Amino acid sequence: MKRPIKIIGVPMDLGANRRGVDMGPSALRIAGLQSRLIQLGYVVEDLGNLPVNIPEVLRIADPRVKYLAEVADVNRLLADRVEQVVAEGATPLVLGGDQSISIGTIAGLASYFHRRGEKIGVLWFDAHADMNTPETTPSGNIHGMPYAVSLGFGVPELTDLKGFRPKLDPSCCVLIGVRDVDPLERENIRRAGVTVFTMRELDELGMRAVMERALEIASRGTVGFHVSLDMDFFDPFYAPGVGTPVPGGATYREGHLAMELIADSNKLLSLEIVEVNPVLDVRNHTAEFAVELALSAFGKRIL
Repeated sequence: MKRPIKIIGVPMDLGANRRGVDMGPSALRIAGLQSRLIQLGYVVEDLGNLPVNIPEVLRIADPRVKYLAEVADVNRLLADRVEQVVAEGATPLVLGGDQSISIGTIAGLASYFHRRGEKIGVLWFDAHADMNTPETTPSGNIHGMPYAVSLGFGVPELTDLKGFRPKLDPSCCVLIGVRDVDPLERENIRRAGVTVFTMRELDELGMRAVMERALEIASRGTVGFHVSLDMDFFDPFYAPGVGTPVPGGATYREGHLAMELIADSNKLLSLEIVEVNPVLDVRNHTAEFAVELALSAFGKRIL
């Protein structure tokens, strides 16, 4: 029997460097996310959006971690909501919003299983490593920090959500598709100890081989895994509507194959889709692509 899906929208762009990504949840809904999941046979409930303030009425207290208090507040709410959804026996489907929302998604999921003595794995699809800290970030944008935060590196306002850290065991964490890393961030990646498959590895090994290894790592000693899908993982030709596009990304079919293999594993605990920016998109193409990928992750097949 399929687990119900509960959609959580987080219209946040406080962690990003370009406006517009706060409209991502609406774009994904307009692309038919809920109705198409229902057609797949799921019971789907949309829980609406979490409240998020706008930067026009806020002040940056620390340029190394911009809008820290507000980002922490939203992620605290999100962590509580995600933990509640998992406790109800449903799968959280979180819609961003910028990548800083991963802090709350992972905190809530990890908290639920931490209380039961279990741990989760992570598959992180992204052009960027998201492994900066306040000491290494060139921008101060928190959307470049969530993977590091979840691994216990960063400011306590973020790392200590739900009362424990780290949320993740690096031996069960994978970063896939990275091709744009900040200079000081490289050392953070080495120190963290996560497994990284850059675009070079994807090119040389192929998506199937990379995913087989990634799924084994994320499943090793875990109850299952979280999938974080930043749409800039893809080449801008396929996903133009993102805030920080990087040439040379994954293709349409590589993305679907990755999601199909995730569905085959039956280990998916939660999924988040982030960095869809309708202001920069072409006729909602990126949001529609993201919805198709979500369908593949939840079991849609060609035949």
